[in-house]
Formats: sequence, structure tokens, C-alpha cells
Amino acid sequence: MTVSISRADLLSRGARSGAALVVAGGVLGTLAETASADPLPVSDLAYTRLLVAAELLASDFYSQAIAASNTSGDFAKYLKKAYLNEQEHYQSVAGILSGSGNTPAVSGDIDFSYPSGAFDSKESIAKAAVTLETIVLGSYLGAIGQMQTNSFKTGLAQIAACEAQHSSYFTTSSGGKAFSVSFPPALTIQQASDAMGAYTA
Repeated sequence: MTVSISRADLLSRGARSGAALVVAGGVLGTLAETASADPLPVSDLAYTRLLVAAELLASDFYSQAIAASNTSGDFAKYLKKAYLNEQEHYQSVAGILSGSGNTPAVSGDIDFSYPSGAFDSKESIAKAAVTLETIVLGSYLGAIGQMQTNSFKTGLAQIAACEAQHSSYFTTSSGGKAFSVSFPPALTIQQASDAMGAYTA
């Protein structure tokens, strides 16, 4: 059973349910280990909950885009790769919460909704992906600038770099330029929460 989640919920709550995560090595394990070392500042926990929600949104979007079955070739391959990336990102940021003794939200905790026609064609999927990736990238950039736990920042920057790659690919797929701005915008926690709130049922 799924339930809706408010914008405030994105910042304040853990999940009501959720299994323990199996956190792999590398960045995934490092973030969880760091989180378990010392109590985390409240603001870091808030940003981490936001990033968990961002990854759940991105994973849900790519899952639905793949299921729409109206794409093929390289585009379909990159949708699947983006979905895999988002799953790995989720495990990483959720590991921060679980490592600090908190329960991260899981996909069943949030109902996401999308604009009408978002999955109708390759072009509409690419356009929706650009909008979503702009939000996710901005969320990570804002978190990197504001998190007090410095040891998280390299891992979060690696994720942000991956999200920028997604944005570039889907921008060119929708007829735009691969890159243009020198400094992609960083979103405040409220701006990111409000932007993601538009995707909740």
C-alpha cells in the first residue's frame, strides 16, 4: 500500500517501513561508515532525507520510462543505465541514514505523479528527464554546499557528476545543447523540496 508524502515530510521523516540495506563497498560503504562514526547534525540528516527522496523520484521516473516501451536503441539503453545509477545512488545516500541509526524512506512510502504525456514518446521522456535531472542535480549541489560533515562531500559530488551526465544526455536527446552554463544552479533545501513536491500525488 502506498501513501502520499508532503513537502514537509521530505525533510522531516524517515520511512514507516523499509528493509535493511545491503551497502556495497566503495562510496556506498564509505558514506554509511562515516554516518555511524559520530552523531550527525540535524541539518545533514534533513539534506540526506531530501536526497533519498530525490533518488526515489529519479528511480521511479526511469522505471516508468522503461516500462512505457516506446523507445529502443541507445535511448532505451541509457534509460536503463540511468535507472541503475539512481538505484546505486539511493543505496549510497540511504546508507547515510541507516548508518546513523535512522530508517530511510523506500519506494512504497511515496506516490509520485508526472505531467500528462510525460511518457508518450522518446521526446516527451527526454524533456521530462531534463526537468527532473535539473532538480536532482541542484539538490546535490545545494547539499554539498551546506552539509557540515565534510567526509560526505566527495561521494555526493561524485553522484552530482553522474546526474550532470544524465542531464547532458537527455538534453541533447530532446534537441538541446549538451552543456551551456558554467555553474549549474544549487538549490536550497526549501527550493529542492518544493520542486520535488510537484511530483508527489
